[in-house]
Amino acid sequence: MLRYLTAGESHGPGLMTLVDGVPAGLPLLAEHIDRDLARRQQGYGRGGRMRIETDAVEIVAGVRHGKTLGSPIGLLIRNRDWKNWGEKMAVEPIDAGVETVTIPRPGHADLAGALKFGHDDLRNVIERASARETAARVAAGAVAKRLLEELGVRIVGHILRVGGVRAGVPDGLPFDEIVRRSEESEMRCVDPDATARMKTAVDEARKKGNTLGGVFEVIAVGMPPGVGSYEQYDRRLSGRLAGALMSIHAMKGVEIGLGFEAAGRFGSEVHDEITYEDSEYRRRTNNAGGLEGGITNGQPVVCRVAMKPISTLLKPLGSVRVQSHEAVESRFERSDICAVPAAAVVGEAMAALVLAPAMQEKFGGDSLEEIRRNLRTFREWLAGR
Repeated sequence: MLRYLTAGESHGPGLMTLVDGVPAGLPLLAEHIDRDLARRQQGYGRGGRMRIETDAVEIVAGVRHGKTLGSPIGLLIRNRDWKNWGEKMAVEPIDAGVETVTIPRPGHADLAGALKFGHDDLRNVIERASARETAARVAAGAVAKRLLEELGVRIVGHILRVGGVRAGVPDGLPFDEIVRRSEESEMRCVDPDATARMKTAVDEARKKGNTLGGVFEVIAVGMPPGVGSYEQYDRRLSGRLAGALMSIHAMKGVEIGLGFEAAGRFGSEVHDEITYEDSEYRRRTNNAGGLEGGITNGQPVVCRVAMKPISTLLKPLGSVRVQSHEAVESRFERSDICAVPAAAVVGEAMAALVLAPAMQEKFGGDSLEEIRRNLRTFREWLAGR
């Protein structure tokens, strides 16, 4: 099954991703990955790092003449800013001393990571805990999305809220229209009026030396019923999706379908009635978000994720210098004001990295054609059930 690992530090030479378990014969080019890498760097409220880096992938293994070989795929994203950090982030020992970071920032992994690994220099934590790592995830996710696209599954992420500004999403808005509107918006939001108000909120936060979080939604259409399982906790697709989305930096909550709202309603207002039309089972609504018992039911898979405000603030919060324990103000590390639009793209990647191997589990095969054949046979079996 498709699996991946990332490596690399925020200001090191680059980020690496190893994607294993991709079937042979999948059309894959660098441009498929670069498109999502560019989307991750966009969005109103991004910081100075985005003016330095123009992420582009180098496929260094696993692809020949534009198609996957079935062997591990090696992806490399070079950090342009490395030239300014060559001494601070050198692999070999250096004679000259470098500045050590001793003031942890509230909300970051700085202090917890230092206590875990025993680091005296918080730079050792900051570099790997940085959200820069999500570029490597997006690269891996782009590979997973390519596989899903070949199997008829498409994914989009869009913004529902930034700070106190909520988007209005018309009921029944077609998937293609969500894609079009969100791609045209600087906030990756389908509501033009909300986009303008979100930008104003970001500007106000910037003036105050503050940051903003928000909520994004990830939708996957084309998933057939029967993917996932209820028979063990770690096979429930709902749990796997929630875990993957929560693993993104700064995420604090995940809901599927109606989510937390379901807790305040009667059961009759929550559960999706079943119908049988045109030789297939359908639901009148999609409050379950496409998942029942941890298994896809044929409806769009819908997840929403809450992102906290970015922890690095121009207006510093109180902290303590490690070792001396003196009270100080936290330090500022170059940062964004709002990264929710970027997080939506990372959310797409993480959803794809769950759904793609789940599809392989159900319709397994060593080549793309074999998986397609198994999926086609299953769809034929479904007809008229």
